[in-house]
Amino acid sequence: MSSSTFQLASLGWDSRFAESFIEIAPPGAVAARVIADHGASYLVHDGACAQRAMARHVDPAVGDWVTLAGGEIRGIVERRTVFSRRAAGNENRRQVLAANVDVAFVVAAATDVNVRRIERFLTMAWQSGAVPVVLVTKADVAHSIEATEADLAAVSAGTPVIVTSSVTGEGVEAVLDELRPARTGVLLGPSGAGKSTLVNTILGTELLRTREIHGASGQGRHATSHRQLVQLPGGGMIIDTPGLREAQLWQGDEGIDHLFEDVEALALQCRFSDCAHDTEPGCAIKAALADETLDRDRLESYRKLLRELRSIEVRSSARLQIEERKKWKRITTAARERARP
Repeated sequence: MSSSTFQLASLGWDSRFAESFIEIAPPGAVAARVIADHGASYLVHDGACAQRAMARHVDPAVGDWVTLAGGEIRGIVERRTVFSRRAAGNENRRQVLAANVDVAFVVAAATDVNVRRIERFLTMAWQSGAVPVVLVTKADVAHSIEATEADLAAVSAGTPVIVTSSVTGEGVEAVLDELRPARTGVLLGPSGAGKSTLVNTILGTELLRTREIHGASGQGRHATSHRQLVQLPGGGMIIDTPGLREAQLWQGDEGIDHLFEDVEALALQCRFSDCAHDTEPGCAIKAALADETLDRDRLESYRKLLRELRSIEVRSSARLQIEERKKWKRITTAARERARP
């Protein structure tokens, strides 16, 4: 094995990527992985060194394997996993945040745990095809880390929860174990959650820029301005991402299926298969709410995410848009008929 091929393997290159590369590579092209996105240009590693490259007619993401020729990115090797969201703003467009990710770390500071936000990020992680892990940071300043773990376990549907501290080093080895020998992880979470600080702790150096932490609240200020893939000592890689102000879902209900198995299992127990869980008799959802075996906020989160996915699907399909218009036309016509004297 050549030294450049060995280096590519340490970046996650394997036989499947090699086969896909051969299918699309132009003559003289080499394989490289995108390790940073600077907007107008990309930083790629070809197994020998890192270099800047422009993209021609393609839109790669950090983590992508690409064909590199003449200093230009010519093509994107078939992705194994894709972490994406609906782009911020009103445009119904997919934004790829990272590619070929094996482990999606959903990050929350122990001082600011929002379980509804965790559910949203976990849904995005399951949609990507990566394995999700909940990562709690700043455990050293938490008042009751046991209670935080219990809250997260209640909404994470069996997803592993790792508690970490960049001050004491707690949990760092567990994070590394998820990534060895050559797996790729991505850190997902809001600004100030301690993502860059955790990476710096793992590396033992201030590679990623961070800002000061507020002494009273333990809240940091986010400093990452672009996505960047970092190789870790002992093997593995991790992608740091800017804090996501708008974590909007993209198409695909796979994440809902994984994360809300308890809600969907209850729905299957309803007397009527088309139960709206409102006024129908024999509704298992209503019964679970009544005896408090199902949390009402969790049910509302499930419904909200489903509505969001449905809205994206409708916007993306002209056929579904026509069906929606017909449906509402029928509802309006029926309502008018009922209102006639």
